[in-house]
Amino acid sequence: MNSPKQILRIGALSFTLLTLAVGASAQSKDIYHKGWIDFNKNGKKDVFEDPSQTVDKRVADLLSKMTVDEKTCQMATLYGYKRVLKDEMPIPNWKNEIWKDGIANIDEELNNLSWNGDMAPTQYSFPYSKHANAINTIQKWFIEETRMGIPVDFTNEGIHGLNHDRATSLPSPINIGSTWNKNLVRLAGNVVGREAKALGYTNVYTPILDPARDQRWGRVVECYGEDPYLIAEMGKQMVLGVQEQGVASTLKHYAVYSVPNGGRDGKARTDPHVAPREMEQIYLYPFRRVIQEAHPMGVMSSYNDWDGVPITGSYYFLTELLRQKFGFDGYVVSDSQAVEYLYEKHHVADTYKEAVRQTVEAGLNVRCNFTMPQTFILPLRELVNEGKISMQTIDSRVGDVLRVKFRLGLFDEPYVKDPKAADKLVQNEQAKEMGLQMNRESMVLLKNKDGLLPLDLKKMPKILVTGPLATEVNYASSRYGPSHNPVTTVLQGLKDRVGKNGTVQYTKGCDVVDATWPESEIIETPLTEVEQNEINKAVDMAKQSDVVVVVVGEDEKRIGEGRSHTGLGLPGRQLKLVQALQATGKPVVMVMINGQPLTINWENRYVPAILEAWFPGPEGGKVVAETLFGDYNPGGKLTITFPKSVGQIEFNFPFKNGSHANQPSSGPNGYGNTRVNDALYPFGYGLSYTTFKYSNLVVPAKIRNQEDIQIKVDVTNTGTRKGDDVVELYLKDMVSSVTTYESDLRGFERISLNPGETKTVTFKLKPDDLALLDKNMNWTVEPGAFEVRIGQSSEDIKLKKEFIVEE
Repeated sequence: MNSPKQILRIGALSFTLLTLAVGASAQSKDIYHKGWIDFNKNGKKDVFEDPSQTVDKRVADLLSKMTVDEKTCQMATLYGYKRVLKDEMPIPNWKNEIWKDGIANIDEELNNLSWNGDMAPTQYSFPYSKHANAINTIQKWFIEETRMGIPVDFTNEGIHGLNHDRATSLPSPINIGSTWNKNLVRLAGNVVGREAKALGYTNVYTPILDPARDQRWGRVVECYGEDPYLIAEMGKQMVLGVQEQGVASTLKHYAVYSVPNGGRDGKARTDPHVAPREMEQIYLYPFRRVIQEAHPMGVMSSYNDWDGVPITGSYYFLTELLRQKFGFDGYVVSDSQAVEYLYEKHHVADTYKEAVRQTVEAGLNVRCNFTMPQTFILPLRELVNEGKISMQTIDSRVGDVLRVKFRLGLFDEPYVKDPKAADKLVQNEQAKEMGLQMNRESMVLLKNKDGLLPLDLKKMPKILVTGPLATEVNYASSRYGPSHNPVTTVLQGLKDRVGKNGTVQYTKGCDVVDATWPESEIIETPLTEVEQNEINKAVDMAKQSDVVVVVVGEDEKRIGEGRSHTGLGLPGRQLKLVQALQATGKPVVMVMINGQPLTINWENRYVPAILEAWFPGPEGGKVVAETLFGDYNPGGKLTITFPKSVGQIEFNFPFKNGSHANQPSSGPNGYGNTRVNDALYPFGYGLSYTTFKYSNLVVPAKIRNQEDIQIKVDVTNTGTRKGDDVVELYLKDMVSSVTTYESDLRGFERISLNPGETKTVTFKLKPDDLALLDKNMNWTVEPGAFEVRIGQSSEDIKLKKEFIVEE
């Protein structure tokens, strides 16, 4: 143990930040040796301090030396400064706090969170090197001022760029999914991991693997889409990209989280109505694939229950499935308040202490919540002392946490090596260009009647920009991504692109919502005088223009966590604005900024051109302008079905045979047309300024069971512009022992082609791609016929060919 004099000296140095020079001051502690660190300060190299030993031996040795107090401290999160932690830097009183015995992880430490008024400003978030130094100072305190010196895992969010002040921003996850570009997602993961590492973070909460199956759900914007295969492929690349940088990736939200009853969110995060087979095929599939193929070091357990059992208190989910079946070997952290919900919401525990017991027995390693860590640690210690949780269980849970810390190298190189390098590594030119390209590739062209787009300034020099999202910026940041980056609005992007070659006028037209929204979705109210005047002004200006660009949709206040919808139309008076503009006879281009599919039926029928931009990143305005003028040819595709009405929900891909069948006007079950049929835009849909032709589909006639299969198809750009196409491969099991989906996405490749150019696209299907869950709930490849379908959407199938899997 340190002497009082040493403690005082080190505490003072930490407080004044003089300890940022880790190497120099470290020598005075005499625990830093060539090739190893004397974490427990006993003057000898223990097994756990020896980098040449195996991880398992190091974990076992460290556990054998830890007290119950130290072990239980490795099972809780300390939320960072201003969220829970009150001090930016270590202070002498930390020796009286519960983390004097260590802590599992510190989340969002000094990241300068700025979202929706919930701010945690700090002087240490920027410049980036200042943050890296600050993290070193905090890490140094835990290593030098706790008995065992166990390093901290510094965690942070990162679903569309690292959740840090001025980190590289990516567009929202629904944008990322819409790129259908696996290589680009891998690069994005590299950027997130590299910036995390440079700033001192060691674990990033990304990706979200929840299939967004209810379009009303507020968190659709945070998901890659609705299809489990696409989510698995994108999620795998994100994990690989992050962990290639020596940083852990933690998957969210395990499991069956994304279909709360009625699409409700917020306090209603429960009651998913999902059958066991559907759960395995849709909701667990991405987690199983990503865990087995990318080996993430973290998983976040979700708030909800399934079939009456809360996930975070379920031994079946956290141990049997996750570890024994899927092979997960990292640590499980609870989503904030998930442990408390067993007592407060689910009522499966009569006390909070009992909730703690249930979750730890189930397999939870680390509790996370916006409360001090002792609220979990103290009842946990009581349970151990009372014999209600065995030391064997505690050692197993803590061992998982320590194993990740060893794998991350925290016991070998616990500090940021070169803090100054962060200033060159975070949001450098390469990273910014990657983010810009991801924004470009996420643009989805939904309609382009008579080739209105791309716009021609020579023919249409006078442009009116209107709509409530034309000058909005709040969609470009969120609770889970970077903040404080400058944002280019759509209006500014168009002005910059047009320059002196035309004129751009602007009027707002209407607000995002009216005063009575969302009630106005069910009880319409008349336009106020102010609203009518605003629309009239837009109409008058439209009449004096050659083309109208109306930017509509949702802002950040209307979509996200806890913001589910009852309707999916354009909110407020936006449709009335669009209708009034269309009535002028001027060509109208509708740009959509939104985080979930919208039922834009009137707009699709009457507005000639529609571009889906989702929630782009800070460069969104520039990218929209590039796309509208043809500097960039849109090639993104939808990863979630657009229904025509909320009355069609559930309405997704994949679907069981007949479940999406149209209603006939006569014959069996056809007693008249009483339903709206079909999707507004199907899964996989997206247009281009050029055209593509598919030919020469090559599929082997027969394969042996458990054999890989190679499929080839030629794609030709038959238009006059360079463009991207997403070649989509769907697979149909023709006859099976259990009901399967009408078809499953089982391959996709995004390719770029010059006019007249042909490329051969090759797909390799593995046995897992052909497997179904048989009657005994085992993944099995059954012999028989399969049909390969190649197309440009789930409905626009260009080529088909069958093959046989032999006995």
